[in-house]
Amino acid sequence: MKGGGIENPVFEPPSPDLGRQRPASPIEVDASVPAAEEGPCGWGHCTPKALQLCNNPEGYLAVYSLLAIFQGIVVNGLINISISTIEKRYELNSSLTGLISASYDISFCILSLFVSFFGERGHKPRWLAFSAFMLGLGSLTFSLPHFTSGKYQYGAKLEDTCQVPGASSANFTCNVSTKSSLPNYLYVFILGQLLLGVGGTPLYTLGTAFIDDSVPKHKSSLYIGIGYAMSLLGPAIGYVLGGQLLNIYIDIQIPERQDTTYTKMDHDDPRWLGAWWIAFVACCFAIWLLIIPFSCFPKHLPGTAKIQAEKISETHNNGSEGLVESKNIGKSFKDFPMALLILLKNPVLMSLIIASSSEALVATGFATFLPKFIENQFGKTSSFSATLGGLVLIPAAALGQIISGILVSKCKMDCKSIIKFMIGTCSVALLLNTVFLFAKCGNEPFAGVSETYNGTGMLYNLTAPCNANCGCLRSMYYPVCGRDEVQYFSPCFAGCSSHLLSNMKKMYHNCSCIGRPKRENYSEDFLFEAVPGKCPTRCKFLPLFLTFFFFTVVFTFMAVTPTTVAILRCVPDKQRSFALGVQSVFLRLLGTIPGPILFGVAIDNSCTLWDIDECKTKGACWVYDNERMAYLLMGISAACKIITIIFVVLAVCLYKPPPASAALSQKDSEMVSSIRT
Repeated sequence: MKGGGIENPVFEPPSPDLGRQRPASPIEVDASVPAAEEGPCGWGHCTPKALQLCNNPEGYLAVYSLLAIFQGIVVNGLINISISTIEKRYELNSSLTGLISASYDISFCILSLFVSFFGERGHKPRWLAFSAFMLGLGSLTFSLPHFTSGKYQYGAKLEDTCQVPGASSANFTCNVSTKSSLPNYLYVFILGQLLLGVGGTPLYTLGTAFIDDSVPKHKSSLYIGIGYAMSLLGPAIGYVLGGQLLNIYIDIQIPERQDTTYTKMDHDDPRWLGAWWIAFVACCFAIWLLIIPFSCFPKHLPGTAKIQAEKISETHNNGSEGLVESKNIGKSFKDFPMALLILLKNPVLMSLIIASSSEALVATGFATFLPKFIENQFGKTSSFSATLGGLVLIPAAALGQIISGILVSKCKMDCKSIIKFMIGTCSVALLLNTVFLFAKCGNEPFAGVSETYNGTGMLYNLTAPCNANCGCLRSMYYPVCGRDEVQYFSPCFAGCSSHLLSNMKKMYHNCSCIGRPKRENYSEDFLFEAVPGKCPTRCKFLPLFLTFFFFTVVFTFMAVTPTTVAILRCVPDKQRSFALGVQSVFLRLLGTIPGPILFGVAIDNSCTLWDIDECKTKGACWVYDNERMAYLLMGISAACKIITIIFVVLAVCLYKPPPASAALSQKDSEMVSSIRT
């Protein structure tokens, strides 16, 4: 058996490629793969005729794509956009929420090798039915803390204006004895992510290998590219859906308060938390519905045996294929160490894996922090930055994978040509990466950070003579823009002692730290002295940055589908799923796990103003050095792409096609030469 098909000489048509076709033994076929495995679509004896319309690669690809979309919605969309809300609701710091994010990859790493090893010879569609069940269960588990933690108690709104000495105001002191039980829900979130990791493991190992089993070699890249591109719709849908649901109050109905000074909480209120949990519950039941179609697919789709018999081996010629065939490696658990060693000793496979891991590091880093980069570089709101980041990353990544799948399929590239194609796409992406050098922005004026308070106070000190008696808290970041076009940390640090509501918008007055407007023509009776929010940025590079970054992502992801196809080609057929499992482990250990950590460290390294609470504990960063951030991110990205190119070039140099393949290539060349003469 090769790749789940039935090998039979009857299916082998006369062909000049016969010397490279896989050897077939009727005895081996009868012993290992019953003909019934290429069965109808259904459950046992229940095989409705309507279901047979889906019993083909297109039908499987449609269901596979739906599961990949929902997995992307939950894992890469909803969780990412809900993390900040979960931090506030359950009193978790960023390092702990980082542990939540990493739990999926940890689970994936632990299980990937075993699932791909045992699933290679198993019933792959049923493995994906199990995948759908676990993904739904993980999504439901992740939402459980909302139902068991009670109603959200947001408390009274803190006064954000300057309080003169003697006025009644809250006394905020450090109290380390008060401990909430809410952080304990961390373990429930981790459990949910672990279950999601269990569900995601078969999807991108066995699910991808099943596609390659079921379609001709020249169509494989197209089908895999479509499947991967569909999986990228998930995060886009997740960001949009999750973003809209965050506009709904976390407990649906906003509780009313009786005091006369109370104004109803809205989205701009720092205490506002959105209904992050709704989409997780909805996705749980939607994913569980996919168990039904996956459970009805046969072990092999009709026609798989013929397709497998006609395929030509391109396994790297290091003796591994003969060893796997002769010892029938992969049939029992005792073969696991030997099977793993064979793959680890394949230099072409390992070069491709390291190259893809390097690209994954950059991709996950930007997927996590691109919204933060846009927000700080170009002065946009966090919600708008997240939307903009999603609109750039997702379509560009999907487009890149579809284009590469089509090109590899239409040009009928062999393994070596595919790897050479990857060198070209990675090189173009490296050149486009220089966008960070010229599409960056400087910092806008910020009192106490980038400039003093009208000549008083010191840099990197928010307190100055004009606000020294206001009792301002550094833990309350509520930026305002003064009429002098300078940003202030909060109305209190701007020295504002009063505010008015005009058309439901706050305007601050009597601000002792704010100077005269910088414009020459202004009215003395200015309508306001400060308004909530950051000052409008004067940087106009955002369209240029987004355009270049879009094409950078396109060319980066044009290497993803070819990498998968090349990995499937350069290993023995019976080890294809296992090879994808090994790739998944390295991808996470070297890419998706350290990627956000490395980018996070780089971004933190560019911080110029940290949040420090009453207990002098350092929290989040409020203000960054924009130029330093741009240079650091470009440096990491460029270094990773250079590593990628080096290892892809290494893969081309090390790859040895099977002897028959080399002989055929020489024969083809001689035939072409004779035709020309």
